[in-house]
Amino acid sequence: MTDVLRFFRLEGQPFSCEPYGSGHINRTYLVVTDAPHRYILQKINRRVFKDVPALMENIHAVTTYLARQDPDPRHVLTLVLTTESMPYHCDQDGEYWRMYEFITGGICLNLARNENDFYQSAVAFGRFQNMLSDFPAHTLHDTIAHFHDTPARYAALHAAMQADAVGRLAEVAPEIAFALEREKEAGGLMWLLQSGELPLRVTHNDTKLNNVILDEKENTPLCVIDLDTVMPGLVANDFGDSIRFGASTAVEDEKDLSKVSLSLSLYTTYAKGFLSICGERLTQRERETLPLGAKLMTLENGVRFLTDYLQGDPYYAVARPEHNLDRARTQFALVRDMEQKWEAMNAVLAVLR
Repeated sequence: MTDVLRFFRLEGQPFSCEPYGSGHINRTYLVVTDAPHRYILQKINRRVFKDVPALMENIHAVTTYLARQDPDPRHVLTLVLTTESMPYHCDQDGEYWRMYEFITGGICLNLARNENDFYQSAVAFGRFQNMLSDFPAHTLHDTIAHFHDTPARYAALHAAMQADAVGRLAEVAPEIAFALEREKEAGGLMWLLQSGELPLRVTHNDTKLNNVILDEKENTPLCVIDLDTVMPGLVANDFGDSIRFGASTAVEDEKDLSKVSLSLSLYTTYAKGFLSICGERLTQRERETLPLGAKLMTLENGVRFLTDYLQGDPYYAVARPEHNLDRARTQFALVRDMEQKWEAMNAVLAVLR
């Protein structure tokens, strides 16, 4: 580890480097120097991210752009450059490393303690979208191809059904039927993008509460983190992923589906926070598609979980044999509840316009 640290421009000499956080993709460490100064060091998972230079080019471009608009170092992730002025270091084993300034006085929450926590995450992602609304999204790389391309996710499901690699197809007939009944509408957002009705935006693509740092004293948003999936995309997808995860009344792998529903209160809370910051930057069509984003992001994730289950769980980590199937069922139950509350979901957005 010491060998890696010497390639970065540190303030002071490092005297500790310890594992930090609860992330599952990259390996994260807290580095402390005798200055004193603290940094976040990460070993990037190149099995998940096939083109790390492109990923880091995205992050460097976006964080540099954000920093020009907001000079407060606690409001934007700040990359620490290498001694060769690069935003990452590639070691002799071909592993990629990056370093950020540590953001002081902040906390990350895996679950909202109350509605205000969820509201503050909406403000954070609304500000992120607002500040990047004029950024040329087409200049960013697609670091994960077809990431939120719902028709492509359905194509993967059909391939998994055809292969039935581990013999699970027969037991998931109800889930397959549910997914296929909604396949025709699954490409709705992609069609609107391709027809020019929706603009391409810079999107975060993983808008969960734990990707926002809140001020530990004021409980207001400081910074949006985990920019690995920052790519060109649709605002409705970012909005929808937050709703899918944060406005559900149950955890993502709840086995008792009677507990799964959309909280209209939390949905309204998030919509208010999000639109209060970036609403004026969105087109009327974008605002109209936010409920559809919530439904399709939930449906897409259910399809992804079901596909992974049919393939023998190669992508998502599982704690039990039917873990991915439970996740798929939960997402589909949430979709069903959204369909029952569709008029109310749209009415919320109509009022906020």
